[in-house]
Amino acid sequence: MKKIAVILSGCGTRDGSEIHESTLSLLALDMNGCKYQCFAPDRNQTETVNHFTQKQESEKRNMLAEAARIARCDIKPLNAINAADYDALWIPGGLGAAKNLCSYFYEGENMKVDSEVEAAIKAFNKAGKPIVALCIAPVIVAKVLGANVTSGKDAGTAAKIEAMGGKNTVCNFDEIAYDAEKRVITAPCYMLDASISQIWLGIKKAADKLVELI
Repeated sequence: MKKIAVILSGCGTRDGSEIHESTLSLLALDMNGCKYQCFAPDRNQTETVNHFTQKQESEKRNMLAEAARIARCDIKPLNAINAADYDALWIPGGLGAAKNLCSYFYEGENMKVDSEVEAAIKAFNKAGKPIVALCIAPVIVAKVLGANVTSGKDAGTAAKIEAMGGKNTVCNFDEIAYDAEKRVITAPCYMLDASISQIWLGIKKAADKLVELI
């Protein structure tokens, strides 16, 4: 059975992993006969957002504890990940990817990538294993690997991807970008004004391509 490592960044679109994208990712992997294991950094989110008011709060929340909500408690700290144990790496979007897994939300193309996240991406890439990133998460892979990714149709994000050494491919919600050299698959998801059924099309296509590769 194919085994996929999934990196989450909390729980919630404004400060963690996007719940629709994360859940549909796990569904798509399961439907393709893959076993997945979720991981998250064991540290506090950079900020906490009230998802009703959409305002920042002073409360501190731990990414691993919050992401465990999505993973139904079956989750491990990111520093325990070992690329040798898995066939591929998968990173859903949500602003947690841009705030917690890297500093893109705050620093744009001058962003820094969390050391554990960077190490995981490099380890999977060095082993020739595919990497999937959704929504805003492709900026991380572009920064670390200089990969060809998609930001949907967001020209501003595309420009920043190019500025940090990556390449951008314009995609609709039912399309994916594939960098054959670096074995990177990306889908735009909620980078577009899309419905949950529409983002499912891109996620399912990404999962299908991933299984084809491994």
